[in-house]
Amino acid sequence: MERQRGYSLVEVLIALALIGIVVVAFLSALATSSRALILADERTTAESIARSEIEYVKKSAYDAANNPPQYSRDPSLDIPSGYEVKITAQRLDPEGDGAADDDGIQRITVEVRHQGRLVLASSDYKVNR
Repeated sequence: MERQRGYSLVEVLIALALIGIVVVAFLSALATSSRALILADERTTAESIARSEIEYVKKSAYDAANNPPQYSRDPSLDIPSGYEVKITAQRLDPEGDGAADDDGIQRITVEVRHQGRLVLASSDYKVNR
């Protein structure tokens, strides 16, 4: 009787285990890269929104009357669904005189949230010219 040549059950199980490990690693890498791509897109969108809003506020009339100063959002800017924008302004006292005025300079902060989570907070200064 001649001995048949072929794969044993142990060899087949080891091969299947190795293939399974490779597939799991590949799918894990795919999921991680997909998440990184989503986060990069979210961040890029938030940066674009924040930059546009800061430029709009800088072009707006200087608010010397309200404390804290109030600035509106750019009505022409199309904010994507799921994103929220909050603009805050703070009077500064660079002269350090403690007076109630802001000496003509305010810090503008724009916060961009996506689905309730803060993605980006960006600040710049508005100067009364």
